[in-house]
Amino acid sequence: MPTIFICDDETEILSYLDKLLRASGYDVEIFSRGIDLLARLKNMDKATCDVILQDVRMPDMDGLQVLDQVRAFCPEVPVVIMTAHGTIDDAVNAIRQGAYDYITKPFPKEKLLGLLERMLDHSRLAQENRQLREELHRGAGGSGGDAIIFRSAAFREVYDLTLQVAESDANILIMGESGTGKELIASALHRNSPRRGKPFVSLNCAALSDTLLESQLFGHVRGAFTGAVINQKGLLEEADGGTLFLDEIGDVSPAVQAKLLRVIQEKDFITLGTTRTRKVDVRFVAATNKDLLNEVRDGRFREDLYYRLNVISISLPPLRERREDIEPLARHFLEISTRRMKKDVRGLDGEALQTLLQYDWPGNVRELENVIERSVILARGGLITAGLLPLGTRRELAAPACSTQLVALDVVERQHITSVLKETGFHKSRAAEILDISRKTLDRKIAEYGLGERDKV
Repeated sequence: MPTIFICDDETEILSYLDKLLRASGYDVEIFSRGIDLLARLKNMDKATCDVILQDVRMPDMDGLQVLDQVRAFCPEVPVVIMTAHGTIDDAVNAIRQGAYDYITKPFPKEKLLGLLERMLDHSRLAQENRQLREELHRGAGGSGGDAIIFRSAAFREVYDLTLQVAESDANILIMGESGTGKELIASALHRNSPRRGKPFVSLNCAALSDTLLESQLFGHVRGAFTGAVINQKGLLEEADGGTLFLDEIGDVSPAVQAKLLRVIQEKDFITLGTTRTRKVDVRFVAATNKDLLNEVRDGRFREDLYYRLNVISISLPPLRERREDIEPLARHFLEISTRRMKKDVRGLDGEALQTLLQYDWPGNVRELENVIERSVILARGGLITAGLLPLGTRRELAAPACSTQLVALDVVERQHITSVLKETGFHKSRAAEILDISRKTLDRKIAEYGLGERDKV
């Protein structure tokens, strides 16, 4: 049963709230002085508190002073400031100092009970997310930016399948839109496999020309091609005994596909510029945002390589199909960004959270991470507000599926790429990083959609 601490110097208010909240199923403790509330909180090993209702004006201690001390030694306990109409400015200052919300006296009981219900839902979600993160870290060894954060049933199925197939040595094909977390799943596969003590090596195939891609994979000796001035070990050799993750495998040319097929079949390769064969023991995990089966049918991807890579497939749902994960992901990225930037931004206000939940996220988790990072940079107070979210006019693009869905998706992609280009001042490398695509793919999209300097304004 949730416990509410109430601190107010008005006896009538304390009596009214005590009766109302107990009748609504809450445990209640009341305090007429801020100093008494703080003394009780310092004994949290003997008491639990889920929410504090704190009057903004107290005779012994200012409500904001109480709030500061609560935030210092009980930062996880949300505080709601109770204020009269003449002290709204104090309530706004309290929000900036870390209060969860404020409510103006006299308040209807429905408003107060609704606010408490929302707060406790958020608290339960935060607790579930902490427990889930600890569970995932124990199971997958992830931490920080490698953590896999979710609470949706859709992604639970993905993660359960990942753990199930990790113990095998089968090659895995991970499919999903850009920004859905394919490399995180590849890393989790490796960490939970018998190869966990060996290297996990990652290569973005779309970012390199054929010559450079072959050099990265197979290595080369001096003079093997123009610009090869020193001997270089390839990633196949680096990954020996471990896992090689090939991202954007659908962008690999037919010539390189043929050489990869040989490695998978024969478990050997030839370094560029030599004739000597090297044996290698590598598990292949490949990822793509393309429909590889269609690529096979259209003759752009080898059928035999497709089936060699696709022994087991894992399909990642886009973020718009796992909306339960938006809030825990946003809070996770908020924690990372505030720690890295050393800023005291404690959360998102209600309107900002609703904006995130209603947006369709064409850029998926990568876009959400970028939005939170930018909002933390711009935030001046303790909460991220809806006005700080760099979604702009893209919000109205979240439309229900219909017979024109394919056209709508093209519109979404063009609008999203245009917005990111504008935001970065048409810095293509930075835009490609935010969009989680290669520079080569971005150049192709710019040409496909006819984007140019005129789109800057």
